[in-house]
Amino acid sequence: MMDAFKTFFNWVGVFFVAYMIGYASFLFLSVLVGSSTLYQVKRRNFLKNELHQNYYVPVSIVVPAYNEEVTIVSTVRSLLSLDYKLYEIIVVDDGSRDNTAQTLLDAFRMRQVTRPIHRMIACQPELAVYESLDEKVPITLICKKNGGKADALNMGINASKYPYFVCMDADSVLQYDSLEKIVRPVVEDGSVVAVGGAVRPCNGAKLENGRVLSYRMPDKVLPCMQVLEYDRSFLAARILFDKFNGSIIISGAFGLFKKSTVVDAGGYDSTTMGEDMELVVKLHVFCREHNIPYRIRYATDAICWTQAPEKLGDLRKQRRRWHIGLFESMFRHRKILANPRFGLVGFLSYVYFLIYELFSPYIEIFGVVTMVMAFFLDLINIPFMVLFFAVYVVYSAILSLTAFFARIHTIDLKLRVSDVFKAIGLCALEVSCLRFILAWVRATSLIGYRKKRRSWGRIERKKIEFK
Repeated sequence: MMDAFKTFFNWVGVFFVAYMIGYASFLFLSVLVGSSTLYQVKRRNFLKNELHQNYYVPVSIVVPAYNEEVTIVSTVRSLLSLDYKLYEIIVVDDGSRDNTAQTLLDAFRMRQVTRPIHRMIACQPELAVYESLDEKVPITLICKKNGGKADALNMGINASKYPYFVCMDADSVLQYDSLEKIVRPVVEDGSVVAVGGAVRPCNGAKLENGRVLSYRMPDKVLPCMQVLEYDRSFLAARILFDKFNGSIIISGAFGLFKKSTVVDAGGYDSTTMGEDMELVVKLHVFCREHNIPYRIRYATDAICWTQAPEKLGDLRKQRRRWHIGLFESMFRHRKILANPRFGLVGFLSYVYFLIYELFSPYIEIFGVVTMVMAFFLDLINIPFMVLFFAVYVVYSAILSLTAFFARIHTIDLKLRVSDVFKAIGLCALEVSCLRFILAWVRATSLIGYRKKRRSWGRIERKKIEFK
C-alpha cells in the first residue's frame, strides 16, 4: 500500500512540476512581451509618431446601471470630459430600486421624450426615455424593466445611433484620451470588430477633468493587492494574445465594438453571467464560420479607472461571478478547443484559459490536499517543499512587480517611496495568500449558480474622487 502511495505522489509531483513550468514560462513570456510593448508605445508617444487626424469615428457610449446612485453622476461627468468630438452617452437604468434615475435627471436637467427604439436585439421593454441636450454631447437615459446587465446593454445598442459603441461599467471613469486611443485600431484597420481597453483600480487615485491629479497605492491591503493583480493580468496575457488575434475576453468595464457585427452575431447573451467574455468568443465563432475577415484588438494605452472591492465579501462575489461567466462561455463554445478552423485561438487561447483559468483553482486545491496527505504519511521532503514554494512566490512576485512598475512608468504616474515599499511588501502576500483564497472561491463558485445566474451581484460602492 505504501508503495502505491509513493507512486501516486511521484506522479502528482511530476504533474505539478510540468504545470508550474508551463505557467511560469507563459507568465515570463507574457510580461516580457507586455513590458516591451508598453515601452514601444511610450517611445512612440514621446517621438510623436502617432496617428493624428481630424476624422473621428462616431461612438455611442453605453452605460448599464443597476442601483448606482452613488457613482453614476461621476461616471457621466467623466465621459463629458473626454477629449473627443463625436460621441453620445446612453445610460440604461435596468429597473434600479434606488435613486439612480432621479440622480441623473436632477444633475443634468433631463426631459422625458417620446423616442421609438428599434429592436435589433431582443430586450426588456423601456418604461421611459429622457434626454439632455444642454451638455457637450447628447445624454440619453432609458429606464426599463429589470432584465440583467446583458439585457441592459442590448437596450443601449438598440438605442444607439452610431456604428461603434463602447460598453463600460457605471462605477468606472475613463481617462480624458481613452476614447481617442481605443478607436485608433479601428482607424488603422477596417477589419477590427472589437477593442479592449486597460482597466486600473481607481482606489487611491484622484482625477480632474479626466486626468490623474494624484496617484497613490490604496490605504487598505485588499485593494492594494488587486492593483498588483490587475497590472499582471492586463500586462501579461492580453498583450500577448493581441499579437496573434487571440484575445477571447474584453473587460465589461471598457470595450469598443462594431455594432453591425455584434447585432448580426445576436448581441449580448442575457442567459449568462459572463456576458463580456461570451460576446467576444461569440464574435470569434461568428466571423470564422461566416468567413468574415476580422481582428479583435487590445489598446494598452486606453485606460479605464474602476473601483476595486475593498471588502473580502465583495471580492468573493465579483470573482465568483467572473468564474461562472468563464465556465459558461468556455462550455458553450467548446467546439473551439483544438479546432484547426479557429487557428491559434483554439490551440493557444482556449487551452490557456481552460487549464490556467478555469481548471486552475481545482488543480491548486488538489495540490494543497495532496501535500497535506503526503505530510501525514511522511512521504514529503519538507525542506524541498518549502524551497519550491519560496521559489514560486519570489518568481511570481518579481514578475508581478515588473508588470506593476512597467505600467506605472509608461503612463507617467509618480509613486511615493512608501508606495514602492508597500507594493513590494504586499506582492508576496498577494501571491502566497490572496491567490489561494480566491482559488477556493472560484472552485466553489459553480455550486448552485443557476439560481442567481442573472443577478447583478451587488457590491458596495463609494463615490469616485472626480472633479
